[in-house]
Amino acid sequence: MRSNKVFKTLEEQVEILRSKDLIINDEERTKEILLKENYFFLSGYRHLFMKNYHDGKFIKGTTFEELYAVFQFDRQIRNIMFKNILMVENNMKSLISYVLSKKYGIREKDYLNPDNFTQNSMKVRQVHDILDKMKRQIRVNGKQHSATMHYLSNYGYIPLWILVKVLSFGIVSELYTILKEEDQMEIGNIYRIDISSLAIYLSILSNYRNLCAHEDILYDHRTQRKIPDNKFHEFLDIPRDEEGEYLYGKNDLFAVVIILRQMLTEEEFRALVYEIGYEIDILDGKVNVVPLNTLLNKIGFPNNWRDIIDTY
Repeated sequence: MRSNKVFKTLEEQVEILRSKDLIINDEERTKEILLKENYFFLSGYRHLFMKNYHDGKFIKGTTFEELYAVFQFDRQIRNIMFKNILMVENNMKSLISYVLSKKYGIREKDYLNPDNFTQNSMKVRQVHDILDKMKRQIRVNGKQHSATMHYLSNYGYIPLWILVKVLSFGIVSELYTILKEEDQMEIGNIYRIDISSLAIYLSILSNYRNLCAHEDILYDHRTQRKIPDNKFHEFLDIPRDEEGEYLYGKNDLFAVVIILRQMLTEEEFRALVYEIGYEIDILDGKVNVVPLNTLLNKIGFPNNWRDIIDTY
């Protein structure tokens, strides 16, 4: 039976790190960072620098500054990914509201009619669950959000292009899965992405969006769902495992980059690659005990990841 965790002072936290062979060059600065950033969150990055998982010792020569550099890198990448996922989220909300409003009407009783969605008998419960979630958002946020309150007060209803403002990306990604096939295709064709792939993309983006929003560790996160093999895996000549599965770009952070390659504009994606590349270069200059390629592969990036910008 494991013993209960007990509170540790900053001095004790520093000594724990030292006992694991982490070099502390500036104790006062280290304590300032531990106080501000939280020992628990910082230690979440220690696996990159571990000799093995059994004794918990750091690779000889690892400094606290290197550990903190990876923490800061993850934060910067998280901010970059977040703002780009938000752009896709906004685009999807706009597209779905446009397609459904054009076809089914602008009042809730019209566009939330179950007849407007898939009639697949296997998805009947899912359709009603998602529509109930949307109706709940109208009840909860209708009189709290300025835009929805304006329409309720002046017109007595909330059009879908306003309602999407208060819907989470998770609900929007679920909403796409219950659309009629012709409506899914109309949206997918704008991105030149097939229905099945787009549904997976939205689910993964929603998952990563939540991680980013809550400042969770991003670099080694893996999603349950995997994106289908595509031309980007092939173009980058990503290595495969013994079972023929691509090692990178399936359910990791690079999978998100592959998704964004297809859902952002050319200009937006180039800016994304530049920003990520800038942060990787900074990290490379701060970490010495672990090779850059090892760090890249940990986040699912192949060594030639920047070449994705040249795929069409």
